[in-house]
Amino acid sequence: MKVGNCMTKNVQVANPEQSIRDVAHMMGRLDAGVMPVGDNDRLVGMITDRDIVIRGVALGKGPDTKVRDLMSPEVRYCFEDEEIEHVLENMGDLQVRRLPVLNRAKRLVGIISLGDLATNSEATEAGEALSGISKPGGEHSQTAH
Repeated sequence: MKVGNCMTKNVQVANPEQSIRDVAHMMGRLDAGVMPVGDNDRLVGMITDRDIVIRGVALGKGPDTKVRDLMSPEVRYCFEDEEIEHVLENMGDLQVRRLPVLNRAKRLVGIISLGDLATNSEATEAGEALSGISKPGGEHSQTAH
């Protein structure tokens, strides 16, 4: 199965100049913990609720702080025409639960999550990816610091 067949489409995108307050409200409305950040029709980063807390609130940054100041500019992504099995393996290796999905022109067309995969007949593979993601020592691990 291809990623494009089970990804979430019509993804909301944050702007790097938006305040983290605005993005937090968007996340709340969408019930999402992550948002792609786009500038001039290009994906330039990702921001998570965890970024807002750890890189923002915990460091004394206020609600008017720009998304650009807290987002992760290193974006890991997959393509809509990739096979699910390959993407799941990469998610496990990268220790991420979701990836933005691009078309071959590198335009954002969706987002794929372990939840999307688990509800689209890929439960076994999603479980294996989660096992890899859950190993200690990932980018956001408490044991890595």
